[in-house]
Amino acid sequence: MITTQSRVGKTVRIVALGIWLIITLFPLYWIVVTAVKPRRDIYAFPVEYWPQTFSLENFVNLFAVSNFGTYLTNSIIVSVVAATLVTLISLLSGYVIARFEFHAKSAVLMAFLVTQMIPGFIALGPLYQLMVDLGLVNDRTGLVLVYIAMCIPFSTIMLRGFFENVPDALEEAAMIDGCSRLGALFRVLVPIMTPGIVAAFIFNFVSCWNELFLSVTLMTSDANKTVPTALNGFITSYNIDWGSMSAAAVLTIIPTMVLFAFASKYIVQGLTSGAVKG
Repeated sequence: MITTQSRVGKTVRIVALGIWLIITLFPLYWIVVTAVKPRRDIYAFPVEYWPQTFSLENFVNLFAVSNFGTYLTNSIIVSVVAATLVTLISLLSGYVIARFEFHAKSAVLMAFLVTQMIPGFIALGPLYQLMVDLGLVNDRTGLVLVYIAMCIPFSTIMLRGFFENVPDALEEAAMIDGCSRLGALFRVLVPIMTPGIVAAFIFNFVSCWNELFLSVTLMTSDANKTVPTALNGFITSYNIDWGSMSAAAVLTIIPTMVLFAFASKYIVQGLTSGAVKG
């Protein structure tokens, strides 16, 4: 009876996971299939779940009609620069919060947590006015600064957890040997925390890469638009260009997939080391 119950439970779990996998992967599959369909087949009825003919028409049209290459370049520059600066700043702030006791430390941590509970679009109006006053609308520098401010709280809390799992004795030994505190940080702690730092960078990069509301609000000229803004532009009042949108979505997914594929080992190590306090 126990064996039968265990087999039934295993079968139920496998079936449930299979259904969940299909539900999860089908939208991605449909995007790819739509991207490689000829335009005449996208609106065909009955619906073709597997294209009879494959075509790169949507990809060619994407670069021929729109400035998607420019949008892609803007997204890469903004996301890489913002993620790098956020990770560096959060590395220092996370270290300070983890290693030092100071007045209002709890208030700072609470403020960081509260900012993660407030939807970003609530501050779009005041933020846009601030960017106008600073002359940073339609400027990639302004978007980078906004993304830095947006990502620092979560990244700081994340890296703080990693620092708390590294024994104080390591940096104390380095300082006894003649290292300054910053020297001990970058020569001793940073190499040990590489998985956590990589995980933080990837989360920051993906957050900046996928962000829509701020980029739509602050980037209105074609020369400075990012990929999410470009995807939003395929939806008009009278039409949705499903072919170009799907092709753009496929190209947008590739960088994050490649990044996760190469850094998956560091992500797993970073998340597990930061999740449990030693």
